[in-house]
Amino acid sequence: MLKLFSLRGLPFTSSDGEEKVEIAAAELESLRSELTDLEGRESHLKAQLENVDEILRWARLSGYLYMRTRWTALPGEPPTIDDCEVDDWIPRFIVLQGPCIFLYQTSTDLSPQDSTLLADIVEVGAIPDLVREDEEIRYCFYILTRFGLRYECSSISKVQVDSWLTALQTDCKLKGDESPHLPELKH
Repeated sequence: MLKLFSLRGLPFTSSDGEEKVEIAAAELESLRSELTDLEGRESHLKAQLENVDEILRWARLSGYLYMRTRWTALPGEPPTIDDCEVDDWIPRFIVLQGPCIFLYQTSTDLSPQDSTLLADIVEVGAIPDLVREDEEIRYCFYILTRFGLRYECSSISKVQVDSWLTALQTDCKLKGDESPHLPELKH
């Protein structure tokens, strides 16, 4: 058992064929503290695993998408300039569950970073695909809420994007787009 911890530098004594370890009280307390920390970490990881399991069990659709947010310009406000040179796409774990879309930073987060009610979604559709500098194509779509918040989502998987578009258009009872993908934009 002690060999699992790789306790280098601890003095071993042998008497009558048995190996014994001599440890100072401070070293023993340090090992106890490490064990307590490991047990806490194990407990946290189990909670994360149970949370992911619960999310995936009840989710209609889930997965990682690259995402960015934009606000629609208010009346009289100049249109926002979309700087193509700035890569502000952030990977997020997105879950479509019940009447909401939940946005997690990672799939193991215990609580969502943001959420949107499906009832607040007024429009869903494709936007031009992105061609990255490394020639990787990202297929894109957007989700527009009644508050003017626009989520732009992308993935290297066309199937994943089409699945999200179909699920959102169905669940939000929106009209489907006849041409799910528009021409590509070079970025």
